[in-house]
Amino acid sequence: MLAYLFGEGRLMAALAHAAPWRVARGWSGAELERHLRGLAELPRTAPRSVRDAEGSAWRHKFSTSVIALEPPGKPTPGGPFERARALVERYAFSEPRIATGHFDAEQPLLGRYMLLELKPLVVHYLCGVVVGAVRDEPSAEQTVFGFRYDTLLGHIEAGWEWFLLTKAHATGCVEFRIEAAWRPGQFPNAWSRIGFLALGRRYQRAWHRRAHERLRIMLGSRDLPPLERGHGLLHEGRPRIEALSATAAASPLGDTNFTELER
Repeated sequence: MLAYLFGEGRLMAALAHAAPWRVARGWSGAELERHLRGLAELPRTAPRSVRDAEGSAWRHKFSTSVIALEPPGKPTPGGPFERARALVERYAFSEPRIATGHFDAEQPLLGRYMLLELKPLVVHYLCGVVVGAVRDEPSAEQTVFGFRYDTLLGHIEAGWEWFLLTKAHATGCVEFRIEAAWRPGQFPNAWSRIGFLALGRRYQRAWHRRAHERLRIMLGSRDLPPLERGHGLLHEGRPRIEALSATAAASPLGDTNFTELER
């Protein structure tokens, strides 16, 4: 039945590259390095284009908040925007109790491979992504910086996710936005899929909220409006960042590096 649904070749590829998983423990540094090196051989499972992402097969989530205030005008040297930029590039906003990013920080951001160690309950999964686009766009009205990572074959989710900082020069507000187009990906076993369906939304809400909280805390921000809770912060909606990112630097990988797993 699975071979009929996926095609025999795709089924074998999916089984061969299912996410590694462990209970109540992670991986050693040497093991992480080995898994990280193997990511370059994997195709992407993200949408190939904005039009593709708008299809009914993809779900869309986003969250936005003001994480800091600085004087109006271009980003202040050493100020909140510049410090937030470094934190975002290092994936430091991610709550390590939910998801830890493993990568070579010496590699350029564009094209960087990352292992995401996802930690629902006591289970740990290793899932691969690659940075597929970067935005670094100063203008008269605002300064924008961010990146998008694309999932690779074997990830328990399929899709892309943007992490974007924007400073409005008129007000000095520094905003952080997370936006994703995703759908369930590959699971190493049936109970992982069941667990994802049962707990996935809860962990998504918690992770989004903690990302905004962590940036505020690391920047030492004060006197900001409190973050909304639950669905007040995490929303469903069609992609906005992709539609506005025509000038984003794109990864050199072409369409032949994408794969499509039928559902």
